[in-house]
Amino acid sequence: MTDVERLLWQALRGKQLNGHRFRRQHPIGCYIADFACIEQQLVIELDGGQHQEQIAYDERRTASLLAKAWRVLRFWNNDVVDNMEGVLSMIAENFKHTAILPFPL
Repeated sequence: MTDVERLLWQALRGKQLNGHRFRRQHPIGCYIADFACIEQQLVIELDGGQHQEQIAYDERRTASLLAKAWRVLRFWNNDVVDNMEGVLSMIAENFKHTAILPFPL
């Protein structure tokens, strides 16, 4: 896990973001997602400078995840470092809205 992944993990772990549980380094098919919220089928990928050279690989990876009905959000490492609040806001905006009843009827 990179330093930037650790930084984002500190903000996602323990259901801190709208009560949703994230897993880190979660396998999906033949790929390992940086972070995944299973109940939302949402993958978060962090990209550093090395991703400039592996665009085709990242596109195949994203296509594979989309084919398995996962939604994928990608962020540059510097976005996490410089604008954590904006990154978390964007993640929260991509949660599927589900009604939660306070008690059974």
